[in-house]
Amino acid sequence: KVISANATAYDASSCGKSPSHPAHGITATGRRAGYGIVAVDPSVIPLGSKLYIESADGRYVYGTAIAADTGGAIKGNRIDLCFDTRSEAISFGRRAMKVYILN
Repeated sequence: KVISANATAYDASSCGKSPSHPAHGITATGRRAGYGIVAVDPSVIPLGSKLYIESADGRYVYGTAIAADTGGAIKGNRIDLCFDTRSEAISFGRRAMKVYILN
């Protein structure tokens, strides 16, 4: 299945918990936030789904990922791609993406 989605980006530092907090960088499914983790609306993309993500125009490839997080602003066909650093997340910005749900 393929869906179109508006994508934003985040990193572990934007998850709302300080680095000293035991749950810093831990996603809704208990995984550590990092590249390849995607926040989704579970009513659109089930948590645990394997994904392949690229821009709508095919010029940018995020690659393989897993739907392993949620977010208060992630509703409908909106996703939030996790990056390893804040600067990578900021550079990504906001883009129209194609999400291939592989399972």
